[in-house]
Amino acid sequence: MKWFALRKSSHEQLAVSMAGIKLGDRLLVVGCSHPMLIAQLAVKTGLTGRAFAVDEHEPSVTSAAAIAAREGALVETATTAWRKLPLDTDSFDVAIVRDVLPHLTAAERSECLREVRRVLRAGGRCLIIDGKGRGRAGGGRHGSAAADYASEDAAVRALSAEGFKAARILAERDGLRFAEAVKPNA
Repeated sequence: MKWFALRKSSHEQLAVSMAGIKLGDRLLVVGCSHPMLIAQLAVKTGLTGRAFAVDEHEPSVTSAAAIAAREGALVETATTAWRKLPLDTDSFDVAIVRDVLPHLTAAERSECLREVRRVLRAGGRCLIIDGKGRGRAGGGRHGSAAADYASEDAAVRALSAEGFKAARILAERDGLRFAEAVKPNA
C-alpha cells in the first residue's frame, strides 16, 4: 500500500510515533513547515478520519498540500492566522503544533493555543513539537523567538496557562522536544 512508500527521516519517524495517531482520528496540524510529516500523519488517520493543516504562510501551505497529494494522503489545508482558525469548536481529537510557538510573541502564543483548545474536543490531546535550540536566538523561519519561550518547560507553561491539563514534557530526543496536554472535560 502507498503509506509504506513514504520517505521518512528519523525526525519524522520519531514525530509520527510520538503523535500516536490512530485510524479514524480527527487531526489538526498547526504549522506546515514539515510537509512530509503532515502527509505521514494524515495517512495514519485513514479514510475514516480527517487531517487538516494550517499555517500563516501561503508557500508552506501550498507545499504541504502538494506533498500530501503526491504521497496519496488526504489533507485539507488553509492559510490562516494562528489566532483565528476557520474550524468548528470541538472538532478534533488531536492537535499537533510543530515549530510554531518559539516564533510567536507571548500574546500570539496565547491566542494560538486558545484556538487549538477551542477546536479540540473534550479529552482531546495537544502535542507541541519544538526543535531544541534551533531558531531560539533569532532568525528562525517566522522571525525571532520570544525570550520568554526559551526555557525547557516553556511549552508546558504555555499549555497550562491556556487551561490544558496534565501538561508535561513527553520526551526530548534528536534535537526535538515533545510536550503534551489534554483539554479538560467541561
